[in-house]
Amino acid sequence: MHVPHAFRIDRAANLEFAAGRGFGMICAVANGRPVASHVPFHLGYAQDGSPRAVFHLARHNPLVAQAGSGSWLLAVQGDDAYVSADWYASPHQVPTWLYQAVHLSGPVEAMSSDALAEHLDDLSERFESGLVPKPPWTMARMPAARRDGMMRAIVGLVMTVENIEGSFKLNQHKSDADHVAVMAALGLQTSPGAQAIARRMQAMRPHAFAGDAPDRMSGGHNTDVLEETT
Repeated sequence: MHVPHAFRIDRAANLEFAAGRGFGMICAVANGRPVASHVPFHLGYAQDGSPRAVFHLARHNPLVAQAGSGSWLLAVQGDDAYVSADWYASPHQVPTWLYQAVHLSGPVEAMSSDALAEHLDDLSERFESGLVPKPPWTMARMPAARRDGMMRAIVGLVMTVENIEGSFKLNQHKSDADHVAVMAALGLQTSPGAQAIARRMQAMRPHAFAGDAPDRMSGGHNTDVLEETT
């Protein structure tokens, strides 16, 4: 990943972002060509503190045969939004796209059937916890034969994360005036992604909004701010 200095974030923030998303695109090379799958994952840690991304794939997925060879990439993306050059306070700007993304990479190994069952429990617990007050769904609610049959159809995989790269392009390199102007425009868009980026921009530079942030609410859309660059 090419990460301009202005958009770099530290290791802890990268891992926190990836863990919070819990969904990404896993990529490797199979039979001489790139292959990718979109997967939910659980981010944990080995006893030595090394991050480990745990996920699963269908047994017939061509990626499965690549376990144990080479390095894989797990790309995790958050909200994104287009920015018009007309939205800046300063003249002679260009359109851009704001986004948040983290890349994790490292070797991948297959896990045992016991470890797979634990992974599936961890994964469902992680996402079911966000549905409270709904009673959480667990694997134990499935008939044993059905559960075992479905587990035989998938392969659990573990990436030992060796490299961590992240780019949070949120207009950090722009002036306060441009930052506020772009945030306000994003907050007026109907896209949830644009509004989410606006909120991150405001949280990133609160001093630029002190005293007048409430005035930047319009049409029921929150207008917070962050920053841009390619």
